[in-house]
Amino acid sequence: MSFETAHYQWQQGERRLRAAPADRAHVLDRVVEGLVAELRRRLGGGFTAEELAALYDTGTSWCLQVAMRIAPDHPWAWDAGIVIDAAFNRYLREAADYAGGRREIAG
Repeated sequence: MSFETAHYQWQQGERRLRAAPADRAHVLDRVVEGLVAELRRRLGGGFTAEELAALYDTGTSWCLQVAMRIAPDHPWAWDAGIVIDAAFNRYLREAADYAGGRREIAG
């Protein structure tokens, strides 16, 4: 999957998260933050947007396990199209080659 395709999906996840019902926002945010913490453990501080997209492309089944552990009584908080994509979108902001809402491409 290209970075552009993955990035689009991640942005959609962030939009879905913002559109979630107010009574679910706290739990969804907790799951997203837990997933971001796990991404930080898996990729560390020095990573590129392409490396993040490659991790996403290898599969995100581990994310479901994290979501289930954080919110075991709220299966709606395990929605990959919301929490996983939003988490990847948030962690993208920490990529070494990502600034101002866009990826910097070396020339």
